[in-house]
Amino acid sequence: MVAFAVVLARLTLEASPASVPLTHSNLTPGRSIENYLNQPGFVDTVKQLGGNIALGVPFGILLPLLSLKARGFLRVALITAATMLLVELVQGALITGRAFDIDDVLLNTTGALLGYVLLGRRLGRIVRPRTRPRWWQRRRLSDSSH
Repeated sequence: MVAFAVVLARLTLEASPASVPLTHSNLTPGRSIENYLNQPGFVDTVKQLGGNIALGVPFGILLPLLSLKARGFLRVALITAATMLLVELVQGALITGRAFDIDDVLLNTTGALLGYVLLGRRLGRIVRPRTRPRWWQRRRLSDSSH
């Protein structure tokens, strides 16, 4: 996770002075995605959209490995969205040539959920199996013991 955090910081928190004239904040979900899909450069579109999705995938794989409490579709989504929201806020406020873009948060979170569904869930169960029954199983166990 430390290595991933270093890569994340390097990719998202480095200044980009050459991008200052191109930098625009986006608070409207879907606007940047639509702009990328409508531009003629297919390779640039794939890099931008695919890169943001790929950046989130390690969250979906690593979070369930690190903690039982970070397991689950909703929890992975919330933790990733909160982390990426923080990254975007820092980018927009402190980094030259970077701006806040809500679509980056959405794409990163989508990537984390893909990582979780494809690999993180299974790996999390292998590395950190449950030690106690789920809440609905506990109720059934207590009912059958009476």
